[in-house]
Amino acid sequence: MDKKIIIGSVIIVVFLVVGFLSFMDSKIEYANFETANSTNKTCQVKGTLVKEDAAYFDTENNQFVFYMVDEQSTEMKVVLDGARPNNFEMAETIVAKGKINDDHFHANSVLTKCPSKYEGTVDEIHNSGDKSDSKF
Repeated sequence: MDKKIIIGSVIIVVFLVVGFLSFMDSKIEYANFETANSTNKTCQVKGTLVKEDAAYFDTENNQFVFYMVDEQSTEMKVVLDGARPNNFEMAETIVAKGKINDDHFHANSVLTKCPSKYEGTVDEIHNSGDKSDSKF
């Protein structure tokens, strides 16, 4: 009976260690380009599109190439596997997930945050509280 408990305990501990290591490996942290360069892990870098540098699609390698500035004002070439993301030119911010590879950030996915059509101007927001002509 004691042998079965020990074997069962060892199996549970092995599963817990494997699960923890898998979780730590899949966890993707936010970083800037400098931090992403110093680590070999997949990172998420948040920044803005450099509109002065042309974005283009490399048909030979099936990659979309653009330049981005991170929150620390570091500019870097970003190479995304696949097509240009939707609403890319309208994006206020960009989050690229990937790793530094030689002279560029190699992204496996890119998320874009575009301005909302539901956001009002400051004057519209201030005036929305003025209900003087309302019956309620």
